Amino acid sequence: MFDPRTKLGISTIAAAGIVISDPLWMVGGAWLGLLLLLTGLGHLQSYARWLLLVLPMTLFFGLVTAWSVDPGAGILAGSKLLTLTTVFFVFFASTLPEDLGNALVKAGMPYTVAFTMSTALQFVPVIGRKARDILDAQRARGIPVEAGWAALKHYPAFLVPLLLQSFQLAESLAEAMEARGFGRPGRSFLTEYRLGARDWAALGVSAAALAALVSVKYGLFASASGKFSSFFP
Repeated sequence: MFDPRTKLGISTIAAAGIVISDPLWMVGGAWLGLLLLLTGLGHLQSYARWLLLVLPMTLFFGLVTAWSVDPGAGILAGSKLLTLTTVFFVFFASTLPEDLGNALVKAGMPYTVAFTMSTALQFVPVIGRKARDILDAQRARGIPVEAGWAALKHYPAFLVPLLLQSFQLAESLAEAMEARGFGRPGRSFLTEYRLGARDWAALGVSAAALAALVSVKYGLFASASGKFSSFFP
């Protein structure tokens, strides 16, 4: 629907708005809105699996903040972190890495940098699948590699094969890139990336919403109104 650069800009603006938001109901409302968006995109199940990994980090961050400041600040900090990560989960779930990389190249980013970034994003699920395969193979051999201190001495049986397979994958990718003339000038793209009126309108509305939030939070509109009214007593 939108250009990848538009999605990135909207996600960045939304993240900035969440960071400066103070009321808990506003942060919670943003998270619920993101849940509805994920439901419409059909990514709710994958988000639930991802949430199992993020919740421990969120709880830890909230508890540390609550211990350092107060419980209210801890709840708000944990909610903000959860909502921030959800914003970028929506972005990456709705944007293909190669589309993002090619669009950024179109915007002026060096191709090698964009390719490295998009490839790293694509390799995350690949490495995850390899890790699960290695865990299943080691369990079948009777090696306890479950999480916990007792299995710590068996972790090399998981990490060494994972590192070796990662290096083999990187070497195969490097050979394929060299065979295809990676880095040669004059590269063309199958898809033409242009920011249309819909993209500019979405970015403008998002920026205006962020500006309004900043004005309300820091009282910029009220102070400007006071200075203006002083000229007309």
